[in-house]
Amino acid sequence: MIRKTSAARAAVALAVAALMLPLAVQAQNIAIVNGKAVPKARLTLLVEQAKRAGQQVTPDLEAQAKDQVVLREIFAQEAEKRGIAASADYKAQMELARQSILIREMFEDFKKKNPVTDAEAKAEYDKFKAQATGSEYRASHILVEGEEEAKALIAQIKGGAKFEDLAKAKSKDPGSGANGGDLDFAKAENYVPEFSKAMTALKKGEMTETPVKSQFGWHIIRLDDTREAQFPDFDAVKPQIQQRLGQMKLQKFQEDLRKSAKTDYKFAGQ
Repeated sequence: MIRKTSAARAAVALAVAALMLPLAVQAQNIAIVNGKAVPKARLTLLVEQAKRAGQQVTPDLEAQAKDQVVLREIFAQEAEKRGIAASADYKAQMELARQSILIREMFEDFKKKNPVTDAEAKAEYDKFKAQATGSEYRASHILVEGEEEAKALIAQIKGGAKFEDLAKAKSKDPGSGANGGDLDFAKAENYVPEFSKAMTALKKGEMTETPVKSQFGWHIIRLDDTREAQFPDFDAVKPQIQQRLGQMKLQKFQEDLRKSAKTDYKFAGQ
């Protein structure tokens, strides 16, 4: 009696397993198209590609991706029926696609195995910070076409007219003119030499006594403030530094592969 019960249980277990098998297979597939399974792995890959491209994965995007995977299977089956896969053009394009995917995956593998360390990013940050030392100047200017017009404006300002009002009304520089001539803080080398020389000769609050000529026209310059050069905190720029260094590592990897390859081809610039 005990043996019969054990056998019965085994038979039931086998029957349940047989019933569950199609369900397990079905769970691994999205659909069946003309008798051919469409594996869920294709959907996963498509969603991962969307993530890589910076897209936010939402339920709507996943639903669209699912539709695309099934549609691709429908269209691919039809293309196979029509003999497209046997054409020379298809085979050539497939080879290019194979190379592109292979190269992309190699580069992704390189980036994963050669990440930019915090120490590397900090060293790069310190290098740029050292180069950014010095003074920054906050200047305002009024830019006009002629020297006589500039002289007349200087006279008006000395007579009590507001620099900011004249800048808004007369300056040819629309960006600063709308802000009363304010150019915000910048290093002297950011300006053309004539402007920079005149600006750095001023004391805080002073204005040029005579117009300053540059390639853009005639300037009336006022120095509003000075300060030591500002530099963002490391944490604020760390992602950008890591991205830049990562690109540099990848470029070097590519260049090393090119140089080590034995080929009779001559690249442009060699």
